[in-house]
Amino acid sequence: MKCNFKKICILSIFILTLLCSNFHIVYAENTSEPELISKSAILIDNHTNKILYEKNSNEKMFPASTTKILTAILVLENCDLNEIVTASYDAIMSIPQGYVTANISVGEQLTVEQLLQLLLVHSANDAANVLAEYVGGSIESFVSMMNTKVNELGLTNTNFTNTYGFQDDNHYTTASDLSVIMQYCLKNDTFRKIAGSASCSIPATNKSDIRSYTSTNQLVVPNNPNYYSYVTVGKTGFTTEAGECLVSCAYKNDLEFICVVLGGTIIDGVSTRFSESKILYEYGFNHFSLKNIANPGDIITQIEVSNASPSTKTLDLAFTDSIYALVNNENLETNYTPEIHLNENISAPITQGDVLGTVVYTIDDIPYSSDIVATHNVDASQLLPFVLQVGGLFIVLLITFKIFFSKDEKINNE
Repeated sequence: MKCNFKKICILSIFILTLLCSNFHIVYAENTSEPELISKSAILIDNHTNKILYEKNSNEKMFPASTTKILTAILVLENCDLNEIVTASYDAIMSIPQGYVTANISVGEQLTVEQLLQLLLVHSANDAANVLAEYVGGSIESFVSMMNTKVNELGLTNTNFTNTYGFQDDNHYTTASDLSVIMQYCLKNDTFRKIAGSASCSIPATNKSDIRSYTSTNQLVVPNNPNYYSYVTVGKTGFTTEAGECLVSCAYKNDLEFICVVLGGTIIDGVSTRFSESKILYEYGFNHFSLKNIANPGDIITQIEVSNASPSTKTLDLAFTDSIYALVNNENLETNYTPEIHLNENISAPITQGDVLGTVVYTIDDIPYSSDIVATHNVDASQLLPFVLQVGGLFIVLLITFKIFFSKDEKINNE
């Protein structure tokens, strides 16, 4: 019995050691960068463009229906939401079988806004072609507009051949390029509103009864198991070749991140485009924060102003703007050293609020800057004018004396 008791104790200690060891390993993994199954991904801060995570982010990938965010922004830049669009035969019938549609009929009339809802919420490919033909005159012309915009954004690894993500070897982009396109789209409030909708309802038209759809982006659908309350905007995509794709945006604690996940798959019934987007957002929100570097009115430095009166020559310079820097939470207590760039030849007089230079904090290769201004008036010194007045008087007296002396000498000579 004693032997058995000793064996049981040793076995119990061994099992307890394993359990503690495993707990430690799990904890360590939670503090490191995520490991994703999706082939390509990127997480960036929308304000600073700082890359918080990336995996093969510059590798060319098929975007599937994430293409539609560019289609949508071009429509918004060229149309009024209330304009009426009539669907043509070519726009409708060119959609291959098996691709998602809203069953738009030839000759059906919808507003631009309704078509955008179908495009971004339901991911209707027929809506993409109808809008493209309306805006560009032809689908081919609109695709040319898409690639022109890509070039304007400076994207060199993206090329589009269609409006909605039809599988084509020459229709490609990267996670990095898609994040730039999304960043551009987010500048438009109407895009944000429509692309962030959990559902849409299209009133009856001349060809159809009411149509209602739930967003394909499950992250914005409240009753969905994949719902993530911080996501504000998103667009899904899928083809067999592209895999599970999602480009989205989330906001929390004054931070706004853009996440792109491409080449995902389905695991246990859940798309990795949703699960891994949430993983990346949690990683970003848990590991990065905004650090308040400066506030308006804070003093950055003190200078001595040349040609100033003794009582005002000592001048404090202050920030005009708040400076918030995105930093790793490990660096929240770090004091960063600024670069101060003063204007040349600063001299009196100076008025309170005059911009006298700039200050720059460079953190993780990202510059954060503010103008710096005078905190009070600086009066010009009265010494120089006094000296000039005395000097001028002396010169006048000297000239007068010389003239008088010359006349006196001339009279004496005569």
